[in-house]
Amino acid sequence: MPAINPISAISPMISWEKDGEIQSLPWRSENNWTPPKRTVLADDTMTADIAYRLASEGVGLIWTGDFQNARQLLQALGRRTSKRRVKYAEQPYPERFHQVRLARAQRARTLGMLLLRFDPQHTLTLRRAPEVATACLAAYGDNAEPYVMPMTELLGVISAYEWRKKGVEVPALQDRIHPHYGVFAPIRSEYLDLVSQAFRASPLSIVTAFDVGTGTGVLAALFVKQGVKRVVGTDTSARALLCAQDNVNRLNMGKQITLQQSDLFPEGQADLIVCNPPWLPGRPASTLEQAVYDQDQHMLLGFLSGLSKHLAAKGQGWLILSDLAEHLGLRSRAALLAAIERAGLVVLERLDTRPIHPKAKEEADPLADARRAEITSLWRLAVS
Repeated sequence: MPAINPISAISPMISWEKDGEIQSLPWRSENNWTPPKRTVLADDTMTADIAYRLASEGVGLIWTGDFQNARQLLQALGRRTSKRRVKYAEQPYPERFHQVRLARAQRARTLGMLLLRFDPQHTLTLRRAPEVATACLAAYGDNAEPYVMPMTELLGVISAYEWRKKGVEVPALQDRIHPHYGVFAPIRSEYLDLVSQAFRASPLSIVTAFDVGTGTGVLAALFVKQGVKRVVGTDTSARALLCAQDNVNRLNMGKQITLQQSDLFPEGQADLIVCNPPWLPGRPASTLEQAVYDQDQHMLLGFLSGLSKHLAAKGQGWLILSDLAEHLGLRSRAALLAAIERAGLVVLERLDTRPIHPKAKEEADPLADARRAEITSLWRLAVS
């Protein structure tokens, strides 16, 4: 297995004192968190109240006790952070969204103060520790050095590995897609149904298609399922390309789908070009957020501005986009339409669907009103 994100010699270090001596190890965080400046050793004798006070102050707790007790402590910390109440409903958008995002980041950072020490090859030696090396190897690649990582990130790695093993059922594909760690999983299937609907509604003669930002490769696979002979999928993420290639191989579509590491478009032209960019404008705080936040709307605007150059005669571009950003006050519909017009494109049709979003039904979610109003659309675009 190729190294995905090995710890290098320039990795930040985290230090703590044990038996009067300072010990240091490389620090790993996919959330791009810096290591805590102050650390203490923690074990089963530490109470949740003390742990919460220290974590809230930014003190890293390097766990040396029982692994299952550490999980219980993490749950106790989560309950304490949930007691912080903010009257978000009184704030207008986008201020409310920014406050919610900040509060969630602060909560995650507090929980991220519970730290685990790993031996080489991603091994945990804590009492009652599960076998985690396989999941870490799948997420990070081989690693011969010991390191320290937040426990919350390990739990994310384990969860992602379970998704990778069992896959996600995609009804439109009549098969499963296996997402890798750090690659957005196609769990919101309504946009895939829109693609199937668009194929039925569009009498296109499609020989070649481009899937810009292929991710897991689910859209490329769906194109082949719809009869497209040749698909080129692009992505800037090495993780995404490994994931997409894995799915292409599982689905026996290697002859029809080619993958390239590229920012937006591959060379040449296609009869159909699809893009499902991150739906929210904003700066991702980590690589894990790059599937959610589109910094400076680089992918959205880049797709629109470059589409006419890469479309074959009478070709179409399909933009898959939620209007959640509009309800959150992050982007206006007028701005989107203006960007389409500036790119020399016209809207042939817009297919809409209301997503089945569990969070829209959660009254405790301060963004529930925006989620209830959300509509996901497939914009069929052509050169004007």
